Amino acid sequence: MPSDETPAPQAMELLRRVPYGRLATSMRALPFLAVARHIVSDGRILLRMHSGFGYHEACDGSVVTYGADNYNAASTDEGDGLWSVQFTGPAEIIHPCPEQEELFGAAPVCANGEPFAAAYLRVDPHFVTEHTLGFDASQLVRHAA
Repeated sequence: MPSDETPAPQAMELLRRVPYGRLATSMRALPFLAVARHIVSDGRILLRMHSGFGYHEACDGSVVTYGADNYNAASTDEGDGLWSVQFTGPAEIIHPCPEQEELFGAAPVCANGEPFAAAYLRVDPHFVTEHTLGFDASQLVRHAA
């Protein structure tokens, strides 16, 4: 999606339904995937992650992908089925305003045994991908044995 267009409204609405997702980019020529808390603000995705790994610095000024899904939902009985969304665009380190910080809610106590130190990024989505899997009402989601 070109950067001068608003991201797909349905994809943004799906993202609002879950609190966490995965940030993907590379650091020192190696790919990494990191868990991040997100909120949607003014058509952009704001992320909170642990600063101790340095991932936020690797993302600053780079193109990243952020994705979230409802794959861990207890069931698909709500009629939504399974879905995933991915947003790709440039990321920038930010300092959220107090209202945005409040939307993130309580931060984790620790990350990999270290005290959690928050770092914030803004992702300006240029490309959006959305995938859904629908189920018949009679189907049950079961774990494979």
